[in-house]
Amino acid sequence: MAELIKVEYARTGKSSSSNALGMREMQARAYEKRDSQYLLLKAPPASGKSRALMFLALHKLNHLGLRKAIVAVPEMSIGASFKDTDLTSYGFGWDWHVEDRNDLCRAGNDSGKVDAFSRFMADPNDRTLVCTHATLRYAFAKLKSSDFEDCLVAIDEFHHVSADDGNRLGGLIDDLMHGSNAHIVAMTGSYFRGDAAPILLPDDEARFDKVTYTYYEQLNGYRHLKSLGIGYHFYQGRYLDAIREVLDPDKKTIVHIPNVNSGESTKDKYGEVDHILDALGDVEVQDSRTGIVTVRHPSGKQLKVADLVTDTPIRRDVQEYLRQVTKPEDVDVIIALGMAKEGFDWPFCEHVLTIGYRNSMTEIVQIIGRATRDSESKTHAQFTNLIAQPDADDEDVKVSVNNLLKAITVSLLMEQVLAPSVSFKPRSRMRPDEKPEPGTVVIDDTQAPVSDKVMGILESGGQEDIISALLQKPEVAAAAVTETTEPEVINEVELPKVIERLHPDLDESEREVLRETVLTTMGARSTGGLLSEDELPEGAEIHEPGQVYETDENGVPVDPGAAPDGRSPGGEADNGELKGNRQFIKIGEKFVNIEHLNVDLINQINPFQGAYEILSKALTAPVLKTIQDTVIGNRTQMTEEEAVVLWPKIVSFTKERGHPPSVHSDDHMEVRYAEALAYIQQKKREKMKGASA
Repeated sequence: MAELIKVEYARTGKSSSSNALGMREMQARAYEKRDSQYLLLKAPPASGKSRALMFLALHKLNHLGLRKAIVAVPEMSIGASFKDTDLTSYGFGWDWHVEDRNDLCRAGNDSGKVDAFSRFMADPNDRTLVCTHATLRYAFAKLKSSDFEDCLVAIDEFHHVSADDGNRLGGLIDDLMHGSNAHIVAMTGSYFRGDAAPILLPDDEARFDKVTYTYYEQLNGYRHLKSLGIGYHFYQGRYLDAIREVLDPDKKTIVHIPNVNSGESTKDKYGEVDHILDALGDVEVQDSRTGIVTVRHPSGKQLKVADLVTDTPIRRDVQEYLRQVTKPEDVDVIIALGMAKEGFDWPFCEHVLTIGYRNSMTEIVQIIGRATRDSESKTHAQFTNLIAQPDADDEDVKVSVNNLLKAITVSLLMEQVLAPSVSFKPRSRMRPDEKPEPGTVVIDDTQAPVSDKVMGILESGGQEDIISALLQKPEVAAAAVTETTEPEVINEVELPKVIERLHPDLDESEREVLRETVLTTMGARSTGGLLSEDELPEGAEIHEPGQVYETDENGVPVDPGAAPDGRSPGGEADNGELKGNRQFIKIGEKFVNIEHLNVDLINQINPFQGAYEILSKALTAPVLKTIQDTVIGNRTQMTEEEAVVLWPKIVSFTKERGHPPSVHSDDHMEVRYAEALAYIQQKKREKMKGASA
């Protein structure tokens, strides 16, 4: 298996510890905004968003005078996350309780649930209700916006919402915001849909207070989970013939089989389930009450398997059984098709094995989240994507490579999300004697102070949304597996486009400040990360702020002004001990003080080069060559923006080589230069022709 990413965590216990009200770190952060009418909570799977909502809803019901709290989830199985919960025993003022008649995530038809919803709204004694997004939409169509006066509407997995005209859930949110005084709490682990449609219009989004809690904060603060691995296993032929290689019976595993319409599917989902059961061992019995299948592995171990694929009445019994799981031994393997993804809670899960390509990175993030619950039964979580190996002779190679790029892009996204956060502070807002916290980049804005709009975006985690959107662009994804994209094209052309689309209300100077800070974040994460003084190579010495260190053949920073005996000018030999208390990042072959980053230097760094190097080592040469050739052969057309960026490179190339770049060169970059030159020449001819007409 190609392990593209493996991240280890400090296990500080911070994100798992509770305060005097029984709130974990993320929940307490959300509770600070409890009086906000509109609140957007961005936090990863398993961080405790469900309980955070309970705290917020109970405060609004009991302190702010709201009449009702309505929680909407995307599918019925997630409703279990909002079951009755004891909160008072841990210091909070009220317990969370939902009457059985108001739990509309149980069995029943849609029309009956809509009637139950209407009854709930009319009953002054009913306070809390849980339903699906669909039930909320159907019920809202029969009610008026004003019926939701003094109500809280909480939308779980908010990325299902879109500002697109055809998105009914998005229209519902818009109607509530403009036609009532309802409070809205929006919760999501990934504030990005994976398509071009924004979740909220900029004016509406500006009305939301935002709370952001990163994957890294959560996982680094766990007590038990130490590491997370993200990897890919390539197969040839049928995936069923390769599944034994990646299906470990000793790991608590969720297997997501491919969609029946995908190329990986055999079109017989029941047959695939049977084959997976056979790969685990001999089927002994299926419990008639719970639906759980017992399989005896060749080692003699008995495995309890939950089949969520087979469409029979007993599947509801399986779902109900999974809602009641409390011990690791209750279930060993879950086989699913469209279920057990977002919001599904199985804390003991160690391994998510996903077969086939996934078009949505949001879906992948949600799937990975099934394994990242903290549990004393595990120290490592693993995501494995079992995918077809591209074959240069395969007529479907273009589709395969395109899908593989999506998978790789997801990996890159996770690498960004799982990196330590980089925070920003404008120098204009600092006291003269103030020392920034570790990991803080100081924005030198003394000449042009950073606006409140930009700071609001940075402080609310907006840079993560920008990075996510950037990674979704096909031409940017291609940069991960081919060397034909100049970093300036991404950093100076594609990134500004994304910022302008997501934040059209910013002026040009504000967009440039935002671009620079996002680049700084990406540079710090993808070029070696932040280096504290105890992480620098042995013998390195930290000097004055802003000093840039060349490195010797061992990668050790070298002060060009140092004396021959290793002493710094005016200083004493350090004998291998480090001085100072500043942080550095490694950019290219230089260690640069993080307090004084040079954006011009960062502009020239390919944010995906590290990923490319990983792929070069992890994938076999033929596979990587196939991917590269196909990406190059299917590049997007030259744009004027890219041609402008490449023009200085073309001039330098021609001057150094003594000839213009050629499209027949074996050097992919020279070919791209030639394409840009041809584009520029054509534009020049068109302009001259127009002038003479």
